[in-house]
Parts: sequence; structure tokens; C-alpha cells
Amino acid sequence: MLNITNNQLNKKVKLTEYASGKLVFNKKYYKQLNRFLFVFAVVGIIILFLPWTQNITGQGQVTTLKPDQRPQTIQSQIPGRIEQWYVREGDSVRKGDTILRISEVKSEYFDDRLVERTNDQIVAKSSSVTAYKGKREALERQIKALFRERELKLEQVQNKLLQAKLKIKGDSIDVEAARINRGIAQTQYDRAVTLANEGLAATKDVEAKRLKLQETEAKLISLENKYLANKNDIINARIELSSTQANYADKISKAQSDLYTAQSSQFDTEAQVTKLENQYTNYKMRNNLRYILAPQDGFINKAIIGGIGETFKEGQQLVNIMPSNYELAVETYVRPIDLPLIHKGEKVRVQFDGWPAIVFSGWPNVSYGTYGAKVVAIENFISDNGKYRILLAPDETDNPWPDAIRVGSGARTIALLNDVPIWFELWRQLNSFPPDFYQPDDKTVNKASKDKKK
Repeated sequence: MLNITNNQLNKKVKLTEYASGKLVFNKKYYKQLNRFLFVFAVVGIIILFLPWTQNITGQGQVTTLKPDQRPQTIQSQIPGRIEQWYVREGDSVRKGDTILRISEVKSEYFDDRLVERTNDQIVAKSSSVTAYKGKREALERQIKALFRERELKLEQVQNKLLQAKLKIKGDSIDVEAARINRGIAQTQYDRAVTLANEGLAATKDVEAKRLKLQETEAKLISLENKYLANKNDIINARIELSSTQANYADKISKAQSDLYTAQSSQFDTEAQVTKLENQYTNYKMRNNLRYILAPQDGFINKAIIGGIGETFKEGQQLVNIMPSNYELAVETYVRPIDLPLIHKGEKVRVQFDGWPAIVFSGWPNVSYGTYGAKVVAIENFISDNGKYRILLAPDETDNPWPDAIRVGSGARTIALLNDVPIWFELWRQLNSFPPDFYQPDDKTVNKASKDKKK
């Protein structure tokens, strides 16, 4: 069979005489095969030059366009104990509806009249503030009265001192006049004595002059005593002036000290009132937090903590709620090597899980069951899965997305890039090259910016 022996069988036996040999060694068979291979090669070469749309595929899921429209959990700001549920899973709630009621688990908040008692303390402390204000005003009036009284008293003492000075001035003049009169009397007496010794004057005249001299001396002594007494009055007036200043300074200082004490007590009481008001507001707000309310219109998805009497910590998740009004979007993930090729406003095709589709990634016009979307946001930091997150919104110029799509369902995305020949795409895939980098033209960028502003 392999024709490696000298005794070749094909030279002795004619295989074409058999039916199977006729079928195998028929030359027409080769012609049909060659024709098929030629046609296949021509069609393959033609296909290699057909246009192919470069694309970036990604896996993602359906989400919402705005963060406040996504499913959220409701937490309690305070620790507590579940007392009563007002909803069931699947119920529709409006914003502000009561979901459940809780009770306190901390002993300092057990008092049901805690807010009322705190308010009573505020009223009492406010009355103390009013009393301190009244005391301060009374002390201020007292200080003003003491200042006025001191001015009047000092003016009175100063007038008394001035009168004493004027008196001593008059007394000094009188004393000087008395001394002059005494000198004159002394001179007259001496002259009379001299004349009497010479026999020119009578003894009577000498005695009269002596009497007058004694009178002037007595008057001089009296005026000097009066002068000294008035000098004592000046000293007393000065002492009284100094004593008055010291006395009123002591009274004013004591009143000012009482004023500062009253002001300090007032400020301290006002600080206590402010602290109590803060506690009152906190207690009042804490009472309101005993009722867990719906933050927005939506549906109760799941009660994370159920039952009655279960306790929880502050910030612990209690209920999961899904908003009733939302705008659908798709979040997908692309490789870091493909991120520079994605730009805002670009068109993307989306295939939703559960919806029949026939997808030709390179020929989007032939695909069936895909929906249009556009890039609205590109994450600047890599995600935990090692890829970058892209947010897609529905394309208004394409068919609307199905109404039955729910948040959280899976989606497969195809971002459309440049149109290239198939041979180029095969060559790129074999060499693991990224798609061609390109920048969108200004018209596309401007149009995307305008759409975003609208």
C-alpha cells in the first residue's frame, strides 16, 4: 500500500477495475475539489476586505443614572430596640411614612418626661439669668449714684477747705494789723515814759499808754489764736477731703466687685442655659429618631433585621428600600488598556440578560435585540476587579429600553470604534494589539456637551 517494496501490487492488480477504485481515482473528483477550494479562497479574500467595526466588549449590570435613585439601606442614628413594624416586604411607601418604631436601650434616656424636665430646668435657669440681670442693673445704678454723691461731697469739702483758706487769709491780715498796732502802742508808751522821766508828761498819760499797750497785746494774742484755729480748720478740711475720697473709693470698689460677681454669675448661668437648650434640642431630636421614616418614595425590598425586641447599634442597616422613581442606566467595566479609547458621548450597544438577541459585534447593523446607549461618565480610579467603570445612559435617538428591565440585571455592552478591514482586525487580535487610538472630532464633543447641559 505504501509502495516501498519491490513487489508492488498496483502494477499487478488494476484498482480501477473495482467500483471503489473507480470512485477514488476519478479525475472529475479532483476538479470539483479544486473548484471548491478556489471559490472558498476567493470568498475568504473578499471577506478579509469587508468592513469591520472595532469594538470593546464589557460585562456589567443595570443601575440608575442618579445616585439617589439606587437601592439603599435605612440605618438608625441611635442604638435601640425594635418595638413595632408598620410595613411588610414589598409594600409601597411615601416619603415620610413610618416604617418601624424603636425604643431606647441606654439608661440615661429611659425617662419619658426627659424633654419636659429639661425644659423646666431651662425655665429655672432663665429666671436666674433675669435675676442676675436685675442685680447687675441695680449695682450699676448704685455705682452711678455713688459717683454722683462723691462728686457732691468732694465739692462740699473743697468749698469748706476754700472757706478755711479765705478765713486764715483774713486772720493773717488782722494779725499783721494787730502787730503793727502793738508796735505803735509800744512806741507811744516808751515815748510817754521818756517824757515822764524828763518831767514833761504826767503819770496819768504813762498809765493810759500802758493800758493801751496791754490792750493791743491782748488783741494780738487773740487774733493769733484765731489764726491758728483757722489753720487747724484747713488741716481738718484736707483730712476730711482725703477721708471722703477713700470712703467713696471703698464703696465704689465694693459695688463694682459685686457687679462683676453678678456679671460672672449671669454669664455662667447663660452658659448653663445654652447647654440645657442644646440638650433639650438633642433630646427632642432623639425622640423623633425613635420612628424610622422613609427617606423617599419607594418599595420595601427586605427587612434586614426583623422581629420584635431585637436590639441594634447606631448605623446598623435595618431595611432595604428601592426608590419608585428612577432613570435606568448601565454600568460596565473595561480593561485599562481600552480606557483611553472611551470618550463621553460615544455610542454603545447593550444586550440585556433575559432578552433574546443575535449579536455580531463587528457588524452592529446586522445585530438584533441590542439597544442603544451612550457614555455619560468614566471613572478615574480603577475598581476592585482591576477594570474601569463606565456609566451608560439610554440613547434618545435609538429605540427605548424595555420597560420590564429591573435594576441589578446583567448586561453585555459593545462600544463601537473605528471601521477597519477584517484582515486588519484578525491581524490585531493575533498580535494582541489594542484597537486604534483616536480622538472624537469637535462636533461630537460639542454635541455631547450640549446634551449634558440640557
